Amino acid sequence: MTSEPLRPGDPATGPGPAAPADVVARQRAELERLRDLAATTAVLERAKGVLMAVTGCAPDAAHEELLRRAKDGNRSLLEQCWLTLGALPPPRERPAHPAPPPVSAGAGTGDSASAGTGDSAEALEALGRDLVRVGSPHELAACLLDRLAPEVAADAVLLYERLPEDGLALIGHAGVEAALAAQWRHVPPVPGLPALETLRSGRPRWLEHPAEDRARYLLIGPPPERWLTRAWLPVPEGDTARVALGVLRRRDAPFTPRERELLRSVARLCAGRLRAFDSPRDAGAGDVSGTVQAVFDALPGQAVLLTPLRAASGEVTDYRIAAATPEATDVFGRTGRDLVGRHLLENYPAVADAPLWRGCLRALETGLPYASEPFAYQDAGVPGPATATYTVRAAPLGEGLVVTWLRYDPVDRQEQRLSDVQRLGNLGWANWNLLTGEIAWAAQTYTVLGLRADRPPLPLERLPELAQPEDTRPLARAIAGLVSRGRPLDVPFRTGTAMGVRHLRMVAEAVTAPDGTPVEVHGFVQDLTAQRSAELALVESEREMLLQRGTLEAERALAARLQHALLPLPSKPVRLAGLRVEVAYLPAQAGIHVGGDWFSAIELPDSDALFVVGDVAGHGIDAVATMAQLRFTAKGMVSTGSSLTGALARLNQLLLHSRDGQITATMVLARYDPDRRVLAWAQAGHPPPLLVRGGEVRLLDRPGGMLLGATAAPVYESLELRLEPGDRLLLYTDGLVERPGEGLDAGFARLAEAVRAHGCGESGSLDALLAAMLADERRDDVCVLDIRMPREEVHDATATPSVTDA
Repeated sequence: MTSEPLRPGDPATGPGPAAPADVVARQRAELERLRDLAATTAVLERAKGVLMAVTGCAPDAAHEELLRRAKDGNRSLLEQCWLTLGALPPPRERPAHPAPPPVSAGAGTGDSASAGTGDSAEALEALGRDLVRVGSPHELAACLLDRLAPEVAADAVLLYERLPEDGLALIGHAGVEAALAAQWRHVPPVPGLPALETLRSGRPRWLEHPAEDRARYLLIGPPPERWLTRAWLPVPEGDTARVALGVLRRRDAPFTPRERELLRSVARLCAGRLRAFDSPRDAGAGDVSGTVQAVFDALPGQAVLLTPLRAASGEVTDYRIAAATPEATDVFGRTGRDLVGRHLLENYPAVADAPLWRGCLRALETGLPYASEPFAYQDAGVPGPATATYTVRAAPLGEGLVVTWLRYDPVDRQEQRLSDVQRLGNLGWANWNLLTGEIAWAAQTYTVLGLRADRPPLPLERLPELAQPEDTRPLARAIAGLVSRGRPLDVPFRTGTAMGVRHLRMVAEAVTAPDGTPVEVHGFVQDLTAQRSAELALVESEREMLLQRGTLEAERALAARLQHALLPLPSKPVRLAGLRVEVAYLPAQAGIHVGGDWFSAIELPDSDALFVVGDVAGHGIDAVATMAQLRFTAKGMVSTGSSLTGALARLNQLLLHSRDGQITATMVLARYDPDRRVLAWAQAGHPPPLLVRGGEVRLLDRPGGMLLGATAAPVYESLELRLEPGDRLLLYTDGLVERPGEGLDAGFARLAEAVRAHGCGESGSLDALLAAMLADERRDDVCVLDIRMPREEVHDATATPSVTDA
């Protein structure tokens, strides 16, 4: 912490022990001023000599010429002197390795000091030439770091400007990361800040003892140990200083007298350049900033005129604020004409390469205005960041841009959110003051009610006039109860609009006085037309589904009765031609349609037995009718002497010429000769029979045959199988082995495994086999013929001795 020095002669304090220190400080300051004056005089005399040599004028005329050139170029006299000296031809280059000067017995510190003074003069001369070409505080900081790095081991340069409220603003920096610069861009007037104390006292601060400095000052970091020594110099030196120049070094060593003198000279040299940044430029042919500023002074709102700053390549590198309205405010609190002369990126560095930056470039190139979407801008500062939402518009004017912006405060955002909620929810609020008669409606309320926005809002008691005749009385009663007794209402009603009938809902409540009398009503009206239409469509769909389901169930019942009439099932096993035959038919559990699976097991006139299993594609009445047609036709053709393959060929033609050839079917035909114990069989696209013999289970190889109704010229073949005592043969439809997502080979393997597990030959149970195979829900009908050859002729009390059809 530091404090302001006591003024000598203050009657309240007396001389005190601090008076001698003040005297010494003033004497040192005066000595430094005299040294600076001597250095400035030397530069001035050198510049006058150059003009005298070039133009041949007198010394006084050369001095006046320097003053005139400095005024015309908006430069200080010292800058003009360095510019004049910089126009001289470059000095002859020194040898790469100059020979060391001879050391005499009298050589000492005086020679070293002289050499140091010469080096400083050359550094100042080079810096003076460079300063003429810088165009902003950022460029000035970069130029200083480039020149001071080899001279004083500088690692970073900062330029802080004193704000009207006694805070600091970072206007230029070099050697510092962007994140750190943003964090320390705006510094409030906190105690212990070296830059601020330098400006208050008007004297440099030399921070050369890291441990003591960290305890005494608030150091820029992080971490503060990064720069072990620092120098802060006022620009210009004295009470009028408004800019603090900071030179930060990693070197842990005090500044030498030569380095201190050089830095003071640099600070004085920068004073004129910084003043030039604040001065308005000479008006060019296309410059309209003066006229625009005069207009801006009379305008409300926030607007600035930006003139682009371009590099040598023509690329826009920044914008300068050439005019500003009185209400224009930046993030540091500067307003109006205080913004003029400042650069855009100095105040808003995050704008670089953002959509706003690209939009402004596009406006300059195309001449068309640019309007941004709302965006959030966050400016990092001390003690914390600040975020606001903006919309910006940029319009070309001459060679510049007129930029206006609107900042949204929390109230604006809340109103926008409320408007969005009403629009998305398709509702609008409304207020009625029952004492004053004042009515307030949201814009969305007119939309919901189907009214024009230019009409006055309706009183509460007239709202029922908007309802359909059937809904007028319920709405009027609810409003009367709300107004008289303060009873909340939530009433649906319909209203007619140009777009048709709308289904609305009104919700409202009353604000009551202390005695319970309603004094104000607030609520909302919501459009539920889309929801109500969806509900009605759902009810209609459910009604149609129930009607359709009833029709389908009636069709199923009819088909089931027809199926049972055409396909009677025996109640117990039957005996045909010496074989024991058991039949199982299981309808599908899923769906409401009846399938086309069927079977026949009959004894032919020549004592042979005919076994048929078939499956008609599809369900319902058509499938049952086709099943009956195939069943009776097949029995008739085989009974009258047709071969098995011939019967299949005729049945194929029958399906091709019935119902436009849209029905197909699969079938197995088998004829058993009891004298030879031979089973001849043929098939039309049907799963192969399963044979169980001597404990082995296998599928029979199928003879050739295409499913019925698929082609006009199919080829059907037949095979013979000799049955042995104890054999078991299963004929079945595909519903027994098919499962969703599983191939037929897997179904056949599962059937063989189930037969092995539940007994082979005469000991196997058909019911147990079906239970194992059909544990899950059946998605298709299942029909099975279980044919067994007895091991020996015995009387079976449970079997029918002979049948003509099972």
